[in-house]
Amino acid sequence: MKMRQSISDWEQAFVKEISLDRHRRESLRRQAEKRTIKREVEKRHKRGFLRFWLLVLTLVLTAVVVTVVMFRTLYLLLG
Repeated sequence: MKMRQSISDWEQAFVKEISLDRHRRESLRRQAEKRTIKREVEKRHKRGFLRFWLLVLTLVLTAVVVTVVMFRTLYLLLG
């Protein structure tokens, strides 16, 4: 009887350890998934920020070029 009880205890401990291991693995998987999503969001924000400033720079340069060309043309026509 004593041997059966110790085997039963050992089996229960084993089942408990398996359950804890499953929970641990699931928790680690969820954490890794959250980190991946967070990195993707940060990367998307970084690219969006860069694209925004590139657009602003393009608009400003276009305005400057158009203004310079317009005044040179006006100078040539009136000069």
